Amino acid sequence: MTTATKTVIDIRTTKVYEAILQAWDDRKKGILLEGGTYSSKTFSALQFLLTIASKAPKKVDINILSESIPHLKGGCIKDFFSIIDEIPERNLCYNQTDHIYRRPSWNGAVTFLSADNEKALGMRRDILFINEGDTLYWEIARELISRTNIFVIIDWNPRSEFWAHEYYLNDPKWAYDHSTYLDALDVIPAGKRDDIESLGIKDSNYHNIYELGLLGKIEGLVYPHFEQVDELPMGAYFYGLDYGYSSDPTVLVKNVILGDKLYSKQMFYDYSRLTNGEIAQKLSLLGIQNEPIYPDPDEPKSAEEIRQRGFNVLEAVKGRGSVSFGIQKVNNYYQFWTKDSLECIREQRNYRYMKDKTTKEFTDDTTHQWSHGMDARRYGVASYIFRYSGHAASASNNH
Repeated sequence: MTTATKTVIDIRTTKVYEAILQAWDDRKKGILLEGGTYSSKTFSALQFLLTIASKAPKKVDINILSESIPHLKGGCIKDFFSIIDEIPERNLCYNQTDHIYRRPSWNGAVTFLSADNEKALGMRRDILFINEGDTLYWEIARELISRTNIFVIIDWNPRSEFWAHEYYLNDPKWAYDHSTYLDALDVIPAGKRDDIESLGIKDSNYHNIYELGLLGKIEGLVYPHFEQVDELPMGAYFYGLDYGYSSDPTVLVKNVILGDKLYSKQMFYDYSRLTNGEIAQKLSLLGIQNEPIYPDPDEPKSAEEIRQRGFNVLEAVKGRGSVSFGIQKVNNYYQFWTKDSLECIREQRNYRYMKDKTTKEFTDDTTHQWSHGMDARRYGVASYIFRYSGHAASASNNH
């Protein structure tokens, strides 16, 4: 794996990869990768792990861990197979049940684990990669790191300080690398730079955290607390629909209220500028029949077109104060998202009130960038509660 000087590789990489490689050659305990969006943190870590797995002279166990299996499938697993130009389905080297990739010619085996898997906490491994470390509790991270024999990689966007800053950032046994999209211009998708910089102009917090990769603190969260569950419980389901426009996605959220708990699931989050006919087709494919659907109240024509296709599209709460009313109603509940609601989970972690540029005080305006799934859920919850005169629990029993 190493020479007397430094490890030599021959793949297309960025400076993040070189930083990981240097930390490995320096025999550091691990490396902390802090930076903005599209800076190649995760991609570079996966490239490094693949290099180790394929070149290891003896058996090496590599674990790649994130907060949930859906998060892994939409991120690390997808990127991993993109790098090796394979697919996970019907892949003789990949066990889709245990999420283990092992080639006969390799000494290294790669296992993908979710942080909610008790098996992950009890396992020992040689190398560990914690993807988006700020989403893990310290107690879990500490246990994982303590059971890692050789090397640890942790990456994150600097949304706020967390356990890595407190316990490892100033530890000489750990390396640190900061990166932004400017460090990966040769490898990011075409047009992505313009997207990042455009969002940064509109949202100063996005500019600092995701564009510049600077440590921030997301204050003024609209919905500060939520938990994740595997699936929705049984109950009287209702939907909220946010229509896409231009570069915004069309989002459908399925909800159920049980007592003081609100459970939600992202059904689709589609950027393809769906027509009303295409939305109706997706509703049909999801098997939605008579369950109530509450759409964006500002588009009654769209609602009518979908209603005429046989769906139970009802009028959503609208008018002055409806946004505040809806936010209040959602915040009256303990909130839960299913683990596969990836974009909506990301939205809730970033959806916040904006500050007045002059007074620096929070206003009633919210961040548009992170609003789509939040609006879809709000339409559904506020309208459902309003329709049943605020007695959601009894309405659920009688619906």
